Amino acid sequence: MKRLHPIQRAPLVIALSSLLASVTTTAIAKPFTYVNARFGTACTFPDEIFSDRLPEPENGDGQQWLSADGASLTCSGIYNVDNDTPKSFVDDEKANTEPGYKVTYSKTGKNWAVLSGVKADKVFYERRLFGKDGVIRTVWIEYPSSLKAKYDPLVGAIAKSLRGP
Repeated sequence: MKRLHPIQRAPLVIALSSLLASVTTTAIAKPFTYVNARFGTACTFPDEIFSDRLPEPENGDGQQWLSADGASLTCSGIYNVDNDTPKSFVDDEKANTEPGYKVTYSKTGKNWAVLSGVKADKVFYERRLFGKDGVIRTVWIEYPSSLKAKYDPLVGAIAKSLRGP
């Protein structure tokens, strides 16, 4: 077989690189964005992981998805009937004495709160947006502790995608 001179190989390398780039790009699935009709709550996540959509509850407040490996994702909204604030929400969750439930991280802003912790043998991550329209929009992600390496890199982007009108 005849060897190509480096100058002759350059177009071949560029063509192969372009082909590989296009194959790689098309192999990545587009994220799925869910928008709740009742409250306008929206979040974006990889639906190739959270692929099992459960039936919507009768009140239409949100939706839940399950993964094949035991994780779950819920995107929903509720009316803020107790006039909760980000701080009061976090304080209440930290005071929760449910066995096996422990908040290990929390942060609040003017109109948002995030929590992370453990609930029995699972890790949870929750983000809440406190809307001016009196609605609290939430994304809740829960997964087996043994799968932290898989889910920890995903939860931040999913939580940050939480939106409302």
